[in-house]
Formats: sequence, structure tokens, C-alpha cells
Amino acid sequence: HSTDLSFPHPFILRWGGCDRARTQAVVDGRSSSPGDATPRLQYLLEPLHTAVHTQRGATATLPCVLRALPRNYRVKWSKVEPANYGESVIIITNGLYHKNYGPLSPRVRLRHSHRYDASLTITNVALEDEGRYRCQLVNGLEDESVSLTLHLEGVVFPYQPSNGRYRFNYHEAKRACEQQDARLATYQQLYKAWMEGLDWCNAGWVLDGTVHYPIINSREPCGGRLLLPGIRSYGAKDKQRDRFDAFCFTSALQGEVYFIRGHLSFKEAGQACRNHGATIAKVGQLYSAWKFLGLDRCDGGWLADGSVRYPITTPRQRCGGLPEPGVHSFGFPRKELRTYGTYCFVGT
Repeated sequence: HSTDLSFPHPFILRWGGCDRARTQAVVDGRSSSPGDATPRLQYLLEPLHTAVHTQRGATATLPCVLRALPRNYRVKWSKVEPANYGESVIIITNGLYHKNYGPLSPRVRLRHSHRYDASLTITNVALEDEGRYRCQLVNGLEDESVSLTLHLEGVVFPYQPSNGRYRFNYHEAKRACEQQDARLATYQQLYKAWMEGLDWCNAGWVLDGTVHYPIINSREPCGGRLLLPGIRSYGAKDKQRDRFDAFCFTSALQGEVYFIRGHLSFKEAGQACRNHGATIAKVGQLYSAWKFLGLDRCDGGWLADGSVRYPITTPRQRCGGLPEPGVHSFGFPRKELRTYGTYCFVGT
């Protein structure tokens, strides 16, 4: 339902002046007024868990439950947008009616399992839905809120184009990841990938416009042997002028990746997939099939960007001899070369 409840219409709420002070005074749902040694919520229940884990394509619910219904209240859901220091309004309700805002509008609803329930349900979760959300009770001067984080399970992979490393400015890196069924990884996603074993010597952009590279085995070409393992950082760089690789992130696959044998050129590989009612797989789709479906093949195959790769879940001597599982690459061979098969993708 929707009706005119004199809801504010701004899609982006800027943090400035009084709004910023109010935002800083209500962090993770707890009031921080001076002298309040034990801050408590009056109307909103503290969530048992502030992180919700999900996958692309799933339905996720961010909990927000009231312990009592104040007079003339509203509940406002928003998504924190670090890139522009603001919040995107998603939905506002007064308990009887609600109004949706912004690009999430078609995929969100209030759970409303009972009259105290203002939880937000997101259907068909997309890669860009990951992040921090805020459920705010607007009740005159007694506003309070809880913050929750939506985490997507996924995989981070380094990416560079066919013409070599350090070719992307920020906007080109962002577009390149999107073309490979992925998005630029967040710093937190890159950090988690490093914790799980990602070791890569080339620096790449992440979503907030900073540049990093993850090192597990310290070595001379990668900052030297004396530096401890970790995320090496170049900090924020010029998004137009500076050029690096990209760290992309993708989540669960909405379809299937399979291999077609043959000695195919790149053009023939694309046609072979189309003959089966499929498309040639993208790099992110191959990583997703490896991560979530356990795809394991010793055969190099063409992908949509012109690279040749193969996914290994169980390392063995005859499959490149590399000791670590992963998606391994033969780079970008000449497209006329008839040496490889192809990986195809068919959606569900």
C-alpha cells in the first residue's frame, strides 16, 4: 500500500550539521548521550545478531522489532552509502501505510509478521545490496536506531585486461568487474579473501577508491621479505588519472557452467556455446562455479573476455602442478589459436 503521509522525498540523506550530530549520537541503535553509562533502547529491540549472511539470488531479512508502539511514530529504513557520506532511503512506514524509495524499491517489503515487526525483507539479493543498513524509529525528539550489516558469501578475484597490468582507472576497473558478472570488491571482502589465502602481487582498486594488494608470502618483488604478511595499501588514489588492476567480487551462480571439449578458436568457442542454448562464460561465473559448485577441470577453456582459464578444487601434479586450489589462467592467447575448449554458461 502507499498513500500520502507527508513522507520526506529525498533519496539521499546527507550527513551534515545537525543530521550528522544526530547520526553520530545513535550508533548501532544505542544512544550516546553524555553521562549515560548504560545506553538503552526505549522502543527498538536490540537484534540478537547485527550481521545477516546471504547469497546472490536469495531472500534476506534484516530484523527490526519494536517492543512498544509510540504515538505518531514512523520507521525509516536506509542504506549507508560510504562513497557519498550519506544514506539512501529505502522505505518509510507509520505501521499502517508505507512508501518505497530508490532502486531497491521493487525488491523490498516489510516482513510484518506481527504489529511490532518492522523487519526489512530483500528479495533476489544482488551483489550491490551488500553493506550497512539502518532501521530508525522516528518519534519526535526520541529518535533511535539499530544498524545491521548484510554480508554476501562470495569470492574475490584479481582482474586485469588483455593488454597487461595497471591499465584501469577506477571507473574502468568498476566497469570491467561488472562486465565479468561481478563488482568491485569492498576492502572488507578483500581482507576476508586474504585471510582465506589470497596472495597477489599486483595492486588493484577496491570499491571505495583505495588501492591495495594482499600478500601472504613476503617476497622481494612484492614489497620485500622484511614486511609482514598483510594487506599492503597505496591508500586513496586519483580515480581518473591513476591506473591499477581490479579486485572483483562475485557471489553464488544463478545458473550452471560446463565445459565443451574441442580445439576451438575464440569465435568457434562462442558458437559452440550458442549451439547448446548457452553463452560463453564470464570470468566471474567461472569463479562462482569453482567456489560454490566445486567445478574442477584440468582443461583450459575460452571465456568471454578472451582469456583461457581452468578451475581446480583438488590440486594435482598433472593439472598445472600448482599446490593451491583456484582458477588458474593461461592468459590471453591469440583468438585464432585452436588449442582449447570452452566454458559455457546457462542461466536458471
